[in-house]
Amino acid sequence: MDEVVSEFDKNKEFDDYSDKSLEVVSVRLVKDAPLMGGHPINSPEDAVRLLGEEMSQLDREVICILHLKTDGTPISCTFASMGAIDRSIAHPRELIKAAVLSNASTMILLHSHPSGSLEPSTEDSILTDRMIKVCDLIGIPLVDHVIVAAGRDDYFSFKEKDKLPASNLRYNLKADYKEIEFSVPVAAEKTVR
Repeated sequence: MDEVVSEFDKNKEFDDYSDKSLEVVSVRLVKDAPLMGGHPINSPEDAVRLLGEEMSQLDREVICILHLKTDGTPISCTFASMGAIDRSIAHPRELIKAAVLSNASTMILLHSHPSGSLEPSTEDSILTDRMIKVCDLIGIPLVDHVIVAAGRDDYFSFKEKDKLPASNLRYNLKADYKEIEFSVPVAAEKTVR
């Protein structure tokens, strides 16, 4: 009889979890109405022709990502951030999400400056640098970051200013965890050497 009670007590531990639930979530690509035909994007002018006019007319900064096939044909675009009159908040994880779901080969970042200035801000440059590195690591290169501005027909292209790498960055990845060096602590655990 003692064995039966012991077995019952063991099963009781599992009953403690029966009233708890674990949410299951998924991220899916939802397609909206198409914006354009299947013409390849081979230059910043092509990207501006596609979305620049609409974006430059907006009263706040907007960040859009164009997802491209290997031949430069657009697959989709994502308006990833609607900001304020002088800034927009964007993080690489939000900017690359739809590119992965779209099975993009490359991507172009476009954003607007309602002020009319085409000069990249410090934040624009930092975001571009981060995106170059993150996109290279995930295998979907950022081929350009284009800025359009209110009341202007021209644009600023990081690629045309030679601020984007011509090829992949080719990080020297470490195969042994002991060789990895971090510039800042990333965990609260005691360091083992």
